[in-house]
Amino acid sequence: MSARRPPSLYGRLSLVLTVLIAVMMTIGAGVWMRETRQAIHEEVEAATRVAEQWLKVLIPETLADQGPAARERLLNHLAAVGRIRANRLEVFAADGRRLHVSPESPYKAGRHAPEWFARWIAPEVAPRRLEADGLSVVLTPDTSRAVLDAWDHLGAALGWAIALLLGIGLATRFAIGRALAPIDEIRGALERGASGRFDQRLPEYATRELALVARSYNRLADSLDESLAANARLEQDQALARALQLRLEQERRAVARELHDELGQGITAVRAIAGAIIQRTTEQPGLNGSAQAILAMTTQMQDGVHAILQRLRSRASDSEVRIEEALESYCALWASHHGDIDIRCTIAPLDAAVTDALGLTILRMVQESLTNVARHAHATRVEVRLGMRDGGIEVEVIDNGRGLGENPAPGRHGLLGMRERIVELHGELELCSPPGGGLNVRARLPLPQPRSPASR
Repeated sequence: MSARRPPSLYGRLSLVLTVLIAVMMTIGAGVWMRETRQAIHEEVEAATRVAEQWLKVLIPETLADQGPAARERLLNHLAAVGRIRANRLEVFAADGRRLHVSPESPYKAGRHAPEWFARWIAPEVAPRRLEADGLSVVLTPDTSRAVLDAWDHLGAALGWAIALLLGIGLATRFAIGRALAPIDEIRGALERGASGRFDQRLPEYATRELALVARSYNRLADSLDESLAANARLEQDQALARALQLRLEQERRAVARELHDELGQGITAVRAIAGAIIQRTTEQPGLNGSAQAILAMTTQMQDGVHAILQRLRSRASDSEVRIEEALESYCALWASHHGDIDIRCTIAPLDAAVTDALGLTILRMVQESLTNVARHAHATRVEVRLGMRDGGIEVEVIDNGRGLGENPAPGRHGLLGMRERIVELHGELELCSPPGGGLNVRARLPLPQPRSPASR
């Protein structure tokens, strides 16, 4: 299943602008409808009031002499008047028969606004009823023409709004395109850098943020250029280093003696002082814990000095160590310094003790893996496993962090050194991602073949 592509910056800006315009248009439409409804109500109410006043004058004058002739004359007057502005005029007899109704308005005849729009915009205006000598004159306000005008105005406004939106969209696309054009150049420079070529420099862009990115990239490229040049000089110096190797072999033994006589005694003294502090500060948890940490650290330092002495004095040490205890001690020390990461140490007893070289490789692999977890993984849980499998030793460090990404191997000197140590002992190193995410660093190391008593 392919990873979901994140939205582009252009898409995000366009979405924000579209939502903003939509909100503004919605608010504007609401205000327009409220104002239009109020305007229609005022217009129709005014016309109805004028028509009602006119009828109140006309009816008494027409029916002054009463009788059928007066009622006939009133009907003739009303028929001659026709439609009174935005009102429908009807005359009913005492028995409910309709004697007269004004004609429909010729204004935009045959057209009507949609019913849903009319329900929203049409105001409620009560009809007027006037009694005239047995006749009922009903004046009913008609808002359909005003609503139709509002509908036509809305259609025209929508047309202009769509044209405006298209114009804003084109202008925005042009402006964003110009503003983001340097990103392609920056991406090209980064791709060249990823392939090991740092010869391109970015110009000073007009946009402040892009200018900061360009300056940062240029500084990075300059630093990497210097590093590449230094690596080239280092390769040239390796020939001289090989010539000096013979002299270094002679110095190793002298350094080993100095380490044993000076540093070893100093560590022993620090351990003694830390032990005394522990005994005297049992009621001071803070100081007692610090002294215990010092004692644990000096233990690690003693192990490290011992391993260094063995490597200085012999290229292949044959002494045997208990790597299980060393790993448990180191995991406990690491946990005390990284309380935000839950560490679980699962160590199964090995069938036999291992040589210094093999034990040091296992310890360094776990140390480097846990260092990477603390620095780069952003993990909350890590597990260290040691045990036997298929006649060899298997070591695993599993975390639930972010893993190594798409390009796990190149450029990580710690992993490179780890792999070199394991390969020297004819082992295998594997990096994989567990199903739940994170990283699994797994090493398989063969047990050294025991030597015969004669060779010993």
